Amino acid sequence: MGVARLRRMSPREARRLMRRMGLNMSPLDVEEVILRTKEKEITIRGPEVAVLEMQGQKIFQVAGGEISETERKKEITIPEEDIQLVAQQAGVSLDRAKAALEQTNGDLAQAILLLSQG
Repeated sequence: MGVARLRRMSPREARRLMRRMGLNMSPLDVEEVILRTKEKEITIRGPEVAVLEMQGQKIFQVAGGEISETERKKEITIPEEDIQLVAQQAGVSLDRAKAALEQTNGDLAQAILLLSQG
């Protein structure tokens, strides 16, 4: 028994077949795609993007492009009382105390130690 061979399909035939199956695929003119996760941001410059519509849902296919990743900075809220306490304990300005707390993710003891060493 021989192996069945699939004949090579032209892009036009593929689109026609997809339409018959209820699928519609169209290219998008995109300059950049940005994906944000909790830990990092992935940027894809100059990708080829296609949108596949199937049963009311859209699926985005991203291919190629120049990829770069950057760590996402976690945003924390530092209470004013904490800033004042660190400034008082370390003998520094409120701005320096706030910067130290941001650098230590709000850890009071670590911020005071950091400022006392500098």
